[in-house]
Amino acid sequence: MTTTKSYLNKVMHDRKSVRKYEANYKIPQSELEELLIEATTAPSSSNLQPWRFLVIQDEAVKKELRLIANNQEQVETASAIIAVLGDTEMYKNVEEVYTKNFELGYMDEATKNMMIENSLKLYPNLPEEILKNIATFDAGLISMQIMLLAKDMGYDTVPMGGFNKEAFAKRFELTDNLVPIVLIAIGKAAVAAYGSSRLELNDLAKFI
Repeated sequence: MTTTKSYLNKVMHDRKSVRKYEANYKIPQSELEELLIEATTAPSSSNLQPWRFLVIQDEAVKKELRLIANNQEQVETASAIIAVLGDTEMYKNVEEVYTKNFELGYMDEATKNMMIENSLKLYPNLPEEILKNIATFDAGLISMQIMLLAKDMGYDTVPMGGFNKEAFAKRFELTDNLVPIVLIAIGKAAVAAYGSSRLELNDLAKFI
């Protein structure tokens, strides 16, 4: 049985990791803002949305960042670098999140109060490592949405986990609750990306 591929399916397959960018092409900040707003529809633990972003467009700063990111060329030549950070104090926004859900009619007041109470009992008492794991997992969800949305807007991306996170935090004066997770280069491809194979489903999944 064959089915017609959806537009989403096409975007998923068209998205490739691009490392060569047109250095003179600049994405308007308004488009980067639109991209991030749309990406925040991603799911997150208890809807606490622990992602934060540092969008680096300045040429001199990108040059500095290249040294922190193992001298990867795309850090300097891409239009922008979106640094996805995880906030381990995401629970401090719980009242704002659930009050807004209540005001928008997404839940009743009793549910709102219960979610706030439960979250404030749970999250502040979790070990730091678990909070980092939650923030990292959720940052991965939104990072994928950023890359797919970017492709839909006509831009290319590459995610980079290979950078000195300690040096990054120091250079950009991150508070202790903000964890650098991934850098996403975004811009116009100068050279087409390489194709890449995938493992067979039989090697990955078991249906029981």
